[in-house]
Amino acid sequence: MTTARYPSVEGRPLVLGHRGASDEAPENTLAAFRRALDRGADGFELDVWRCGSGEAVVVHDADLARTGQSPARVRETPLPLLRELDVGRWKGEAFHGERIPTLDEVLEEFPGAVVNVEMKSGRLPDPGLAVEVARTIRQRRAEARVAVSSFSASLLGAFRAIAPDVATGYLVAPGALATARAAAVLRALRPEAIHPALELATDERVEDWRREGLAVLVWTVDDPAAVERLARLGVTGVVSNRPGVAREAVRRATGY
Repeated sequence: MTTARYPSVEGRPLVLGHRGASDEAPENTLAAFRRALDRGADGFELDVWRCGSGEAVVVHDADLARTGQSPARVRETPLPLLRELDVGRWKGEAFHGERIPTLDEVLEEFPGAVVNVEMKSGRLPDPGLAVEVARTIRQRRAEARVAVSSFSASLLGAFRAIAPDVATGYLVAPGALATARAAAVLRALRPEAIHPALELATDERVEDWRREGLAVLVWTVDDPAAVERLARLGVTGVVSNRPGVAREAVRRATGY
């Protein structure tokens, strides 16, 4: 039986930076996570793969073509080689020298932050990633402030089986069958939360999800009016590229 409780704050939704404050800083870097907290966020969302040497590394894409100007594929490349890549310069010279962090380093560097860890899967989910993420969270004693999510039901199920004390959320992207598929996964896995795209988070659906006892973390919400609407509906949190803007919108909507 699960003992997990989804992270939350009193009186208002959580505000999490999407890959950090990714409107201002290079996504999924320590600089972006630091910037999100400086802007008033409660924490941040990040993405993890297991690299070629087995560590859970924080990067969104399956390769480094976009953020590291390298064809290196994350799952095939050992950590020392990934460390050689500059993943900050593409965002501006001010971020020259930013490196890919490990999940362990992020949890150590920001001990007070709420962290949503998205496990990436690709076409073939890596069950070893679930094991490594669970191990890292336990090692850092971060169970109460971390939620783990994925679009992959099999990967999320693997994680829940080995870490029932860590909250989980099923990610749902827009699509014709999205909500029907999500309902089936929610029945099968019984995660603590649903993480819907903003397009899916209608007033009626949010109310239904909350009535079912689910925490609701909505992504990616950059429009202040949308943040205010969701805050008034009582969502558990919003994920935003502009966490400072989102935090102000939450304050206007809730008084907190």
